[in-house]
Amino acid sequence: MPHIYETDGAAIYRESFRTIRAEAELDRFSVEEERIAVRMIHAAGLVGLAPHIRFSPAFAQAAIATLEAGAPILCDARMVSEGITRKRLPAGNPILCTLNDAQVPEMADRMANTRSAAALELWRPHLDGALVAIGNAPTALFHLLNMLEDPTCPRPAAIIGCPVGFVGAAESKQALWESQPVPCCIVEGRLGGSAITVAAVNAIASAAE
Repeated sequence: MPHIYETDGAAIYRESFRTIRAEAELDRFSVEEERIAVRMIHAAGLVGLAPHIRFSPAFAQAAIATLEAGAPILCDARMVSEGITRKRLPAGNPILCTLNDAQVPEMADRMANTRSAAALELWRPHLDGALVAIGNAPTALFHLLNMLEDPTCPRPAAIIGCPVGFVGAAESKQALWESQPVPCCIVEGRLGGSAITVAAVNAIASAAE
C-alpha cells in the first residue's frame, strides 16, 4: 500500500508553525524575538529549544537595522553562508565566509589555533557594523571575543553565537552572554548549529524587508 502523507507544501508550512506556537514556551519573547525564535525552533525540529534561546535586550532591533543598512553578514562556516536566502536580504547584503581563503592554513599554524578561528582575522576590514553569524565553531566565537577585547578592533552591530558541540560550545556561548560586547543571541549549552543560525539570519532578514 502506498504511504499517505501531506503533499501540500503550504499546508505543511502552516501546520509546522502552528505546532511550534502551540507547544513551545514563547511568552517571554518580544514580537521580534518570537519571530526569530520560532524559525530557530523550526530548523532544530525541537520545541524544547525555546528555553535555551537567549536574546540580549537590543539584539533584534540592532540586527534588523544593520541588515536594512546594507551591512555584511560574516559567517564562520560555509554551511551558514550557503544557507542564507539571498532574496530575503533587504539590501543585497554581502555574505562573507573566509574559512577557505588560501591564507588561512598558514595563519592557523602561526596562531596555533583552528582554521575557523584564524579565518576571523580576515574579517577585520568588514567587521564594523556587520551582523556576525557563528553556527559551527566554538573556537571562532572565542577568538572573536578575544579580538573584541582590543579597543582598536572594529565592532559588529550584533552577534548570533550558536556554535554546536561537546568541546567549548557551551563555554564560548556563556562567555559571549556574560561579556555582551555588542547585542547578541545565543542558544545555551551544547545545542546550536548551522541550521539554527541560518534560520535566525533568515528570520531577521524577513523582518527587515
